[in-house]
Amino acid sequence: MDDVRYGRFAGGPDPLEPPVDLADALASVADDVMAGYGPDQALREYLRRGGERTRGLDDLAGDIQRRRRSLLDRHGMGGTLEEVQRLLDDAVLAERGQLARDITMDETDRALREMQMENLPDSPAAAVSELRDYDWTSQEARESFEQIRDLLGRDLLDARFAGMKQALENATDEDRARVQEMLSDLGDLLEKRERGEDTDEDFARLMDKHGDLLPDGVQSLDELVDELARRSAAASRMLASMTDEQRAELAQLSQQAFGSPQLQEQLDRVDRGLRGLRPELDWSGGETFGGDEPLGLGEGAGVMEDIAELDRLAQQLGQSYPGATLSDLDLAGLEKHLGRDAVADARMLREIEERMRDSGYLRRSPDGDLRLSPAALRRLGKSLLRDAATRLSGRAGQRDARMAGIAGEQTGATRPWEFGDTEPWDVGRTVGNAIMRTAADGGDPRRGVRIRVDDVEVQQTEARTRAAVALLVDVSFSMAMEGWWLPMKRTALALHHLVRTRFRGDDLTLITFGRMARTTDLEGLVGLGAEYEPGTNLHHGLLLAGEFFRKHPTAQPVLLIVTDGEPTAYLTPRGESAFSYPPDSVTIRKTVEELDRVGRMGAQTTIFRLGEDRGLARFVDAMARRVRGTVVAPGQDELGSAVVGEFMRARRRGGDQRAG
Repeated sequence: MDDVRYGRFAGGPDPLEPPVDLADALASVADDVMAGYGPDQALREYLRRGGERTRGLDDLAGDIQRRRRSLLDRHGMGGTLEEVQRLLDDAVLAERGQLARDITMDETDRALREMQMENLPDSPAAAVSELRDYDWTSQEARESFEQIRDLLGRDLLDARFAGMKQALENATDEDRARVQEMLSDLGDLLEKRERGEDTDEDFARLMDKHGDLLPDGVQSLDELVDELARRSAAASRMLASMTDEQRAELAQLSQQAFGSPQLQEQLDRVDRGLRGLRPELDWSGGETFGGDEPLGLGEGAGVMEDIAELDRLAQQLGQSYPGATLSDLDLAGLEKHLGRDAVADARMLREIEERMRDSGYLRRSPDGDLRLSPAALRRLGKSLLRDAATRLSGRAGQRDARMAGIAGEQTGATRPWEFGDTEPWDVGRTVGNAIMRTAADGGDPRRGVRIRVDDVEVQQTEARTRAAVALLVDVSFSMAMEGWWLPMKRTALALHHLVRTRFRGDDLTLITFGRMARTTDLEGLVGLGAEYEPGTNLHHGLLLAGEFFRKHPTAQPVLLIVTDGEPTAYLTPRGESAFSYPPDSVTIRKTVEELDRVGRMGAQTTIFRLGEDRGLARFVDAMARRVRGTVVAPGQDELGSAVVGEFMRARRRGGDQRAG
């Protein structure tokens, strides 16, 4: 046990991470689709917002921008110049001290030297240039001045080759000569690449000869150019971020790097080659730094690389470029800048995206559009039905939401219990399931068993009567304007799932009515967009409902009407829509006549009045009285449970009437 070590799991995805649940994503995507978004756009919006258990792309992008801003607010670009000024001050102070102490020096020489120290230019670059050939009397001053030249050389190299500043600390003349030779060979190879004359052997020779001075891990000239070009472009943007005065100072100081202008000339040649091979990189964009933590040239280039990487991550998180997917995300870069929690969120979003596309919940229609698949609609309908059952079961102690077996008889079959079921348990099958599970888990059933939800089976029942259900939904523009569009579609999904799964013998038709009425399928209703077309043609909708009931003469007719306005249109004998607002007497008369015809068929009628319009309330109440129907005025959050509940009551009443 002494050898046991505990730490963060680092072997891939966290094995204890909860599995991806698509229910939240599917519900969100479906809501947006029903509100008018395309499925692709709806999925992108979900990924941007995130879900219950993970942050979205917008949250991660916000963290990226805050990280970027912190770099700009914390740092400044004058670190090398400040270091040069400090070393210059040290050299001048040491030289003045030596001049004052040296009693053997010629007085005229002393006076001239002191005058030169006193009258040095304010510009560090100009002062260094003036002292280039000065014969220092102080060894300490000489060393400080040589450190300036060495610092400049190492900083210039570090700006293009990360880590070079540390690698060349205490470098010898031989080391510096090797660097010059590497730059020369690299420049030659870059020029050969531009002419298309390079070979793999050229790259191999360069790495064999200078690999210790070049980035690790590169396997080809293209990889080497990519690595160096990003760093060189960062150095170029760093210079663009400086003030004009700072740039001028550095340009002049660079001529003193390692004691000659040759290093800067070689670096300029390499920079030109890299820029020519990677012109698509940003070589000129600067940033505004406002911090008081100064950076040297190499450090500054590193920060500019970090900023460029943050910008790339922001672009990846934005997903706004053609063909973008979350597989593009640079997880290593995300962890570097935001930590492991951000990577976990990104992985979760990426898996959701992949599984949503691969699970069959989205499919291409024959015309090429992406739509919710039947599997997605079934799963969503099940979820919405469960929600409706929950709301019904909590209303004033009512238990009307029996999801199967209403006015039904046992079939002899059983099935697993589902949320909302109120059928009797099959005790034998339930206890048997618990015994087998306990034994399979290694327990001893003789010592007792505990029944879990997964063990429960209920007795399957079927309704004694068939029903023909016509759901008429108002799709006039006011439904969208008043916020009923999405609840209306969610209601249709829940009812459709109930009929298809628990009342398989029933027939259901969905009829939408606006300026005209039409019979539609569930997929068509879900994808229906709100259009500004005046008219509420309930008359036409009732005509279609009557045709549906006549096709099912042996079934109990159930009529459910969802509307937020009085009828303002009717269907003429020529098949055209006649519109009038306010509603005229002809529209009202024709609508009432058609309702009477449906009522004479024995339809159990429920009208769901949406909104608080008094005129609509009076009209709906009068309509319901004519056919001994019911009026329900639900809130937006209650529409689904109200429709499902009224359907169940209509099925029960119809079953009781047939039984009597």
